[in-house]
Amino acid sequence: MASGQNQAGSATPTYEELQAQHRGHEKRLQELSNKAWLTPDEELEEKQLKKLKLSLKDQMTHLRRAAS
Repeated sequence: MASGQNQAGSATPTYEELQAQHRGHEKRLQELSNKAWLTPDEELEEKQLKKLKLSLKDQMTHLRRAAS
C-alpha cells in the first residue's frame, strides 16, 4: 500500500477526508434543522453529529498545526 492511500482505520485520515466528513455532517445537520420537529432518534442523531463535527474540526486543526 502506498503511503498516501487510506483504508478504514488503518491510517490517519487526510485533511481533505476530514473536511469531506465535516461537510457531510453539516449537510445532515442542516436537513435536521429544516424540520419543524425532530423525533427522539433525530434529536440523538443531531447531538451525535455535533460532537462528531467538533471532533473532526479538532483533528483538522491538529493536522494544520503539524503541517506548519
